[in-house]
Amino acid sequence: MIRVVLPSHLRTLARVDGEVELQVDGQVTQASVLDALEARYPMLRGTIRYQHGGQRRAFIRFFACEQDLSHEQPDTPLPAAVATGAEPYLIVGAMAGG
Repeated sequence: MIRVVLPSHLRTLARVDGEVELQVDGQVTQASVLDALEARYPMLRGTIRYQHGGQRRAFIRFFACEQDLSHEQPDTPLPAAVATGAEPYLIVGAMAGG
């Protein structure tokens, strides 16, 4: 099982508390995790990545194992600790201001 942590506003939209556990078949990549997340929670489609093209939306960041994975290619394998469920995959709403 893959453990995913969503920001508060997306947890509210998906009506979940805490971490989400997902089954991902095949290679565990950012794309496959997000595909599984959107399949299970269709209300999240278009909130994390654009529906057309799959590019990460502005102000959304991805982290795992204390690494910023936001600029990695979607098909890059996630760390083994995420694939085994030992560490969560974090989807974070970035902050901006000025």
